[in-house]
Amino acid sequence: MTAPTKVETTEEHIEETGPSNPLGAAVGNWWARVRGGDAGSLPALLGIIALVIVFAALRPNTFTNAFNFANLIHQAAAVIVIAMGLVFVLLLGEIDLSAGYTAGTAAAVMGVVVTRWGWSWPVALIACLITGAVVGLLIGLLVAKLGIPSFVVTLAAFLGLQGVLLQLIGEGGTIAIRDDTLLAINNNDMPVWLGWVLFALIVGGYAAIVLRRGAKRRASGLTYEAIQVTLAKIAALVVLLGLATYWLSIERSRNPTITSLKGVPIVVAVLLVLLVGLTFLLTKTSFGRHVYAVGGNAEAARRAGINVGLVKLACFMIASTLAAVGGIMLASRDNSISPSTGGASTLLYAVGAAVIGGTSLFGGKGRIVDAILGGFVIAIIINGMGLLNQPSSVVYMVTGLVLLVAASVDAISRRRARSTGRV
Repeated sequence: MTAPTKVETTEEHIEETGPSNPLGAAVGNWWARVRGGDAGSLPALLGIIALVIVFAALRPNTFTNAFNFANLIHQAAAVIVIAMGLVFVLLLGEIDLSAGYTAGTAAAVMGVVVTRWGWSWPVALIACLITGAVVGLLIGLLVAKLGIPSFVVTLAAFLGLQGVLLQLIGEGGTIAIRDDTLLAINNNDMPVWLGWVLFALIVGGYAAIVLRRGAKRRASGLTYEAIQVTLAKIAALVVLLGLATYWLSIERSRNPTITSLKGVPIVVAVLLVLLVGLTFLLTKTSFGRHVYAVGGNAEAARRAGINVGLVKLACFMIASTLAAVGGIMLASRDNSISPSTGGASTLLYAVGAAVIGGTSLFGGKGRIVDAILGGFVIAIIINGMGLLNQPSSVVYMVTGLVLLVAASVDAISRRRARSTGRV
């Protein structure tokens, strides 16, 4: 009778104290999920690390300097924002081929309002965002209410919006952006001290959220992450963001007495606001749960009482509105809007960014952070190839290969997940 009592006591002790090596257990559980088909953002992270190592080795004096680091952020910003919107559409298992020219058309409306009509920049921004929302509304109505495939509708919009853009700008013309506020969005930097304040807010906010979540789960008797794992994640965030902030705070200008370039780019704050807000929308609201449900199985979602048509309409409106925000980034970066603003490569890079980051082309799987990771993969390829003086043909081929690899990983992961019962 004493042996069973001893075993029972030992099991209770293990349950209360947890594994002797929580970090090792966490890594083991994560690796089990990866082997089971839940690779998440791992391919994108490995891609970023590999590309940085390669280009840093080939161009150590130019690729790794602070000026190029900031330039990478400016280059990636527009594609990342457009990709954030495409995540919503891809989660439904749909596609939006018009996002690039939606960005260009909305930016052209902004340019007409602020430059040709001479109105203030807030009015121009509102006009730009409304243009994007209207485009998304029309696409969403055709897809959700009439049942036309999104590929056909957005391909038609892709062609039609090119005409609208040319009509607004004129054949071969441009609209210059001279407003200092609009130009600052994707060109200027924060004061150095404000960049460190932003760093503290990010780290403090993340730490507060994960620690509070762990405490609530412990109080509710639910499974929770070991405190050592949580602290390790916070420490990793502190190191990575601390190094990035420090590197961006270094003087980057070749003639600092004339023009000083230092500090975290303003566009970083915009990206962070969108990341936090859109992630909250997808993970903490009923709308977000409905998006994943529709993407996973639209018929099952409909039978569960979800208004599938309304969810699709909202997602296309969100995607086009974010494309308009991307158009603002493009116009700010280029100081103008031309008929090529938001051209075909912009769309392809944005779709590629979302997929490379880990968003599934089959629907039901994806996060907003995927757009950021994939966007930086694309930007690093373009930037690094440019520093190596490679022609555009090579850049396109390498980017296409990376996208193909990402799509293959997605397909293999889904097959693996089905075989292991994870979907």
